Amino acid sequence: MQHFLADDGEAIHYKASGEGPPLVLLHGWTSTHRDWNPFLANFEARHRVFRWDARGHGGHRLRTNTLPSVARMAGDLQQLLEQHGLSDAVVVGHSMGALTLWQYIRDFGCERLARVVFIDQSPKLVTDAQWPNGIYGDFNQARNERFIASLRQDFAETVLRLVADGMNAPARERYLANDSGTQTIRRRLQALESGPLIDCWASLAEADYRDVLSRIDIPALLVYGGASNFYHTRTARYVRDSIPNALLHIYDGVDHAPHLWERERFVKDVLAFVDAV
Repeated sequence: MQHFLADDGEAIHYKASGEGPPLVLLHGWTSTHRDWNPFLANFEARHRVFRWDARGHGGHRLRTNTLPSVARMAGDLQQLLEQHGLSDAVVVGHSMGALTLWQYIRDFGCERLARVVFIDQSPKLVTDAQWPNGIYGDFNQARNERFIASLRQDFAETVLRLVADGMNAPARERYLANDSGTQTIRRRLQALESGPLIDCWASLAEADYRDVLSRIDIPALLVYGGASNFYHTRTARYVRDSIPNALLHIYDGVDHAPHLWERERFVKDVLAFVDAV
């Protein structure tokens, strides 16, 4: 892994490969840069591809006391772009990566960005009486507080249940059967340092980017799972209707990671979107 030093002295690990216009890939909560490995051959053929382990992620321990908040991660993204002299970048954010990108746009605007891609995310995770488009459609503040308390008791199992308790029946069945995939993910989650990730979640759950959507004045592609664990398709339509010039693709029958289930389609959709006049 390469790294750059953020302005607080934290080392942010990343990889860069390929040649061409910059393409920056931001992974989800508890994940790493490896999530993007299946797409590298296609993307590297046409782009200089940057993918990082977000602050507090990827298995490397933090060197500073700075909490890995979404605002801090947006600042890290700005410094990645600045230190590499990147402008007109295409930035793709999945889940937490989408929230990081919305925070970046709030703080820094779209000056360095050419196009943006958001994958299966709500601009506000926690629901209330006026906002039904967050997690599950009914993940209110009290439920989030119970979730955070449970994370502190058993991080790995609580994350697994967050996925299994959602709206995707096959995911729930795999968890209840404790299949090999569930066991593998459990072991990976158990190996993580949970404290920074819990702090990160608290920051994500506090965020509200509904006001940011209308400020996105560059082309935006939205990719959502038609059977997402967390979000109804009405969330996807809300985001589409709130961003000027947004293009929405719903991948029917797949969950919160539509790009991983429909890899060839995702590559085709992203490259066509990047090339569109």
